[in-house]
Amino acid sequence: MVEGEGPVDAQVGRTDRAGWAPRRWPRFVVAELHRTLSLFAVALLGLHVVTAIADPYVTIGWAATVIPFLSPYRTLAVGLGTLAVDLGAAVLVTSVLRNRLGFRAWRGVHWLAYLAWPAAFLHALRAGGDLHAGWVAAMIWGSAAATAAAVAARLTPRSRPAPQSRPGTRPGLRGARQ
Repeated sequence: MVEGEGPVDAQVGRTDRAGWAPRRWPRFVVAELHRTLSLFAVALLGLHVVTAIADPYVTIGWAATVIPFLSPYRTLAVGLGTLAVDLGAAVLVTSVLRNRLGFRAWRGVHWLAYLAWPAAFLHALRAGGDLHAGWVAAMIWGSAAATAAAVAARLTPRSRPAPQSRPGTRPGLRGARQ
């Protein structure tokens, strides 16, 4: 259900840090967009979990939403989904506590988002029976394509133009007088 949201949100988060955001957008706009998309994804994920628990067709159980690989229904697939939720929850909680944790600890935990995506992707492929529906397959594989493009963009070295020096300064010494 939130498979497509992750790559969009992750890419928005990366654009700010990597300097890929449009120059006309202030940095706070990109950061706020990242936060908003993340909270939207959390809301959709909560809806997904609640509806999966309430579904009378399968028995998952509330404990399986927190403890990976506990569900009797498609144990591996549901367990991967639970693992992705747990990793995302760690990112969410540390983001809320970012000022108390410090940047290094927060960023270390934030990297877990990169591990959550493959778990969520495999969950999407294996947990449900809707993959034969065209729109579901398009959403899942579109998510994979968007993520692959984001990873490729991240790994591709960018050439940045050399900074323009002001008159009366030497190139290489920013703002220093000769």
